[in-house]
Amino acid sequence: MSNVTVFIGDSVTDCGRLVDPPFGDGYVRNIAESKRLSGEIINVGTSGHRMLDLEGRWSEDVLAYKPTLVSVAIGINDTWRRYDSNDPTSVEDFEQSYRRVLIATQANGNPELVLCEPFLLAVRDEMKTWREDLDPKIAVVHKMASEFGAKLVRFDQRFNDLAQEISMIELAEDGVHPSKLGHTIMAELWLQTVGL
Repeated sequence: MSNVTVFIGDSVTDCGRLVDPPFGDGYVRNIAESKRLSGEIINVGTSGHRMLDLEGRWSEDVLAYKPTLVSVAIGINDTWRRYDSNDPTSVEDFEQSYRRVLIATQANGNPELVLCEPFLLAVRDEMKTWREDLDPKIAVVHKMASEFGAKLVRFDQRFNDLAQEISMIELAEDGVHPSKLGHTIMAELWLQTVGL
């Protein structure tokens, strides 16, 4: 059986995959071009999506491919919409939705799971308050990784550690969408975490 890896998430994963198919121009493409991940690589990241959106398309966009590895990177929009649209996602809803898709995934071939921290660099002062919403969601990702035996990619930790040494804007100009350098760092961290 050949390997099939599905990457699912929001704009950070999407990275213009429909304009620049099949991978977009972000970390997924960097991973694909590294040749360290074997088999077919599918990017189904969709800009603007939250955990509930992923759940709504999980059967079609993940399970239908019969993946051997599923990488999930979601959560920043679940936080962001609270602050820009007054449309919050509770930690409980985030966790329940995340758990449901992982249970469904285990029941459909039990592929390897890679769960990625959503991340934030507080490039604007008001973004510091976002942490009260995002940090509990990052904690959910850690909990899910432990519960489901998944590998945990610590994007938030890595970016915030690096921000002590270089400008946050060099990593992600708006604090959410990585620069070319940011995507390179993400790809390398992902590959290292997965053991490739």
